[in-house]
Amino acid sequence: MFEIKLQETRVYQEAKEEGRQEGLKQAREKGREQVKFELLPRLLAYGMSMEYVVQLLDLTIEQVRLVSEQESSTPT
Repeated sequence: MFEIKLQETRVYQEAKEEGRQEGLKQAREKGREQVKFELLPRLLAYGMSMEYVVQLLDLTIEQVRLVSEQESSTPT
């Protein structure tokens, strides 16, 4: 009798938008983390201490150590 498609319902549209917003939020967060790890070697190269970089970028000392070890083992 009524030909209503699921994609045309308000509930579907709201859920779709909510999922899209959540995906954007996750993408932004991933991008922020990536930028932190790109900045980390530069900050250490400028002579900043690991402790200061940890506080500045809101990372753990283990994360900073891991990246600094990877950078020091990479041939230039």
